[in-house]
Amino acid sequence: MPKQITEIRQFLQIARRKDARSVKIKKNGTETKFKIRRYFLETDFCSTSCQ
Repeated sequence: MPKQITEIRQFLQIARRKDARSVKIKKNGTETKFKIRRYFLETDFCSTSCQ
């Protein structure tokens, strides 16, 4: 089941884990999504105001 992560620190800790296989960055007009694939798909997103 996909999960949304709201804390950047938590996202980076998950990215460092050995079971993290890939990271995808998707850009829309108003937001950027960072997706980590591990056992679950986990997503962190940032609107243009926080970049």
